[in-house]
Amino acid sequence: MFEKSVEELKALGADITTAEIKQQPELWEDTFQIYADNKDAIEAFLAAANGMAEGRTSVIFTGAGTSDYVGDTVAPYLRHAGDTATYDFKPIATTDIVSAPRDFLCPDEPTILVSFARSGNSPESLAAVEVAKKFVKNIKFLNITCAPEGRLAVESADDPDALTLLIPRANDKGFAMTGSYSCMSLLTTLIFDTASDEQKLAWVREAAKMGREVVEREDEVAAFLAGDFNRVTYLGSGSFVGLAQEAQLKILELAHGLVATSWDSCMGYRHGPKSFVDDKTLVFVFVNNDEYTRQYDLDILNEIGGDKIAQKTIAVQQDAGELFSGEAFTFYGSEALPEAYLALPFVMVAQAVSLLNSVRVGNTPDTPSPTGTVNRVVKGVTIHPFSA
Repeated sequence: MFEKSVEELKALGADITTAEIKQQPELWEDTFQIYADNKDAIEAFLAAANGMAEGRTSVIFTGAGTSDYVGDTVAPYLRHAGDTATYDFKPIATTDIVSAPRDFLCPDEPTILVSFARSGNSPESLAAVEVAKKFVKNIKFLNITCAPEGRLAVESADDPDALTLLIPRANDKGFAMTGSYSCMSLLTTLIFDTASDEQKLAWVREAAKMGREVVEREDEVAAFLAGDFNRVTYLGSGSFVGLAQEAQLKILELAHGLVATSWDSCMGYRHGPKSFVDDKTLVFVFVNNDEYTRQYDLDILNEIGGDKIAQKTIAVQQDAGELFSGEAFTFYGSEALPEAYLALPFVMVAQAVSLLNSVRVGNTPDTPSPTGTVNRVVKGVTIHPFSA
């Protein structure tokens, strides 16, 4: 797909999505520059937010669908790599905040609501901010969005309690979020990771190098899809549980439900969800670089592969420790990356799988839902009035 001409891709209904997957390494380097250019504003915003609390400030990462999975991906990493003496990192979906605010928000807990939004026009994105304003006594709003003209960015422009950071080139035009997911994940990690900026830049450059490698090795990804399968599952540990959610959603979205999907943690999968696996199933496992966590990822790979219950059991891994000896997409010769940065090239592997599978089942990746069952910006949502 990455080597086809624009005309060939248009004939497949895949030119937009293919280009947006391919450009991500460049966007990650741009995202680091956005972080660097806004460093003073970020530090001033966080200083004001920290002044709300005597103890820790609750940092709630929120969004819906893929934007929700951004928080699920970065929060586990930041719980040990962020300033945990100052912040308590929590991923909570906008759909949960809007529908049951008393279950998920604490009115007396000083809070930074970090809103992730590709367009900033989803009803839940806007409603979550309004509900939080009414319900939480001391709150600041950090908006990380890709659309300068979106309502989230426009309506918060004059709010003294809000800071909006824009990643405009990541405002995907295709149906599925690709660059918007990876860039919003990266920018958030850069903001809250306590590593030096020099180290962060080195990790971003390494991730970009690996992302470009995914494009060059498309034929290896295509080989995973050579059999007759109708199910795909993704597994991971730590931050890669959120990544597994996002990876399975891409399969589901781009194939319009023609391929069944599941996801779970590597350890959790044994507790019932493993029943999903049969001889028509591809099982992908994102292997963590943490030496301790990696053992559990390899255990499930060896278990499923050894039992021969799946059509294929495939590791997505970096050569940074013990490797799965079976079928794998392995990154060699790169610095071992922490999970929030490693998630970037890993998700490109999953996106390539989804793109190729969409074409395999005769769907059009740019417009995978011709009946309008689902939409690029969600429709049909009623927001009911809320009183604190």
